[in-house]
Amino acid sequence: MPTLDQKITQGRGDTPADLVLRGGQTFDLMTGDLLAGDIAICGDTIIGVFDHYEAKTTIDVTGKVLVPGFIDTHLHVESSLITPFEFDRCVCPHGVTTAICDPHEIANVIGAAGIRYFQQASEHLLMDLRVQLSSCVPSTHMETAGAQLSAADLAPLRGHPSGIGLAEFMNFPGVIHRDPDCMEKLRLFKGGHIDGHAPLLSGKDLNAYISAGIRTEHEATSATEALEKLRKGMRVLIREGSVSKDLHALQPVLTDLTAPYMCLCTDDRNPLDIAEQGHLDYMIRTLIALGSSPLAVYRAASLSAAEAFGLKDRGQIAPGKRADIVVLNDLATCDVHQVIAGGVLADDAAFAARSTIPPVGRNSVKAPKVSATDFRYGGNHTQTPVIGIREGQILTDHLTQDITPQNGDKRPDTTRDLCRISVIERHGKNGNIACGFVKGFGLQAGAIASTVCHDHHNIACVGTSYDDMALAANRLSEIEGGFVVVRDGVILAELALPIAGLMSLDPYETVRDQLIPLRSAAASLGTTLQEPFLQLAFLALPVIPALKITDRGMVDVMKFEIIG
Repeated sequence: MPTLDQKITQGRGDTPADLVLRGGQTFDLMTGDLLAGDIAICGDTIIGVFDHYEAKTTIDVTGKVLVPGFIDTHLHVESSLITPFEFDRCVCPHGVTTAICDPHEIANVIGAAGIRYFQQASEHLLMDLRVQLSSCVPSTHMETAGAQLSAADLAPLRGHPSGIGLAEFMNFPGVIHRDPDCMEKLRLFKGGHIDGHAPLLSGKDLNAYISAGIRTEHEATSATEALEKLRKGMRVLIREGSVSKDLHALQPVLTDLTAPYMCLCTDDRNPLDIAEQGHLDYMIRTLIALGSSPLAVYRAASLSAAEAFGLKDRGQIAPGKRADIVVLNDLATCDVHQVIAGGVLADDAAFAARSTIPPVGRNSVKAPKVSATDFRYGGNHTQTPVIGIREGQILTDHLTQDITPQNGDKRPDTTRDLCRISVIERHGKNGNIACGFVKGFGLQAGAIASTVCHDHHNIACVGTSYDDMALAANRLSEIEGGFVVVRDGVILAELALPIAGLMSLDPYETVRDQLIPLRSAAASLGTTLQEPFLQLAFLALPVIPALKITDRGMVDVMKFEIIG
């Protein structure tokens, strides 16, 4: 690391800078102007702008536009299905130089050890991975997770250099009704940063939630919801993931006036979507194409994000800031040419030079072996609760359908798009199996099963054939978790995720390529969903309205209770 003396002398031009970017124009986030002049770097810090500098190393960026590195303000690395090391290699070339993650997926499987894994991994990456401490493990009392983290469990994890504060507080009913466990965590992080997660919350309930010290929100799905939260002092994060797609709904809210208080995030995005569309660069070019000004969008992607999370050392190409710089071929389309992360050119050689740490969470799938009869679903009444999928959202509808039992079993009905959905406890705690119905998958045959099942990460399985569902679920135990697609007793495609049943040991390119036949296999069953695997995962998250399912049964999220 450079000394203070070195930064000052290089900034004055008394000695050559370590690195200079020459010939480009810098997009100024204060005025929106394009400014000429060298950008000089000492170690990991920008020490000169808009002037001429001599340097030990010079990179010619003639004809390019320079912008600050992008900050993804909320994501789960585990949802990319790859390790933090592969995530770094996957998204940093897209301009992401800071990612603020919540490792609550792995924490729900193996507890504090999962958070420590992410903290330790952050010390070896090119990008700056900030690791929030997971607030809701489990997310509610209505599911069986592999671990439970209290305030006392979180306290020893504080103080790591990657930390910012407490991750998304999903149990918003617990906050507004002052649940003792929730209150203890809020008090532990009082005065620090606390991420929010309050879908559809408004009025006095929202006032109460914000009064707990919660300052950010990524669950707004409409302009009306986003504006209320902005007006009440929250920083609103526009989200565009593989399932949760809120960008188009919130784009009209992003203006030059609101941009200082809005940020961008992906939450959950798989490597195939990243390869085909991009990451934050995709969000940036789409927002500009929809009519938001480049100034507003690039502010939200960097400076506003840094300010929202108290990262005063980045977000602007200016002296004293961390040397996170994206070199663009074109500003409007966010066509990334090169990325500088912490003063290092993010190329193959830099990624290869990183050290790594061993994976954790192996052999975590301890589910009971199931048979076709385990997926029967009885009941004396024909009226049956059904989860209604909203494609592009993790919100669901609470539907009611008349389903007549046949020999004591309410069967799936492909003519009405009524599929069986089941959750099987896989942490070796109790062997629970819960069954219900979902509408919107469009399956005409077969089954899809996954251990990516937010946030408890039990086995979620959807299908029309009980035999195929049993084969898919049992196969997950054999491959240490992942995704499986089955039809007529044949496994059509699978992806093993042996790290806590969430992440692959393979390079991201391999995972990306394996997702292509998985997607095709799912489509061959009849589904029209663009992302059936993550869509399935979110059907088990009981903190997102309106109807979900866990290993303990169907959950009415609005009433926050299990209904059967």
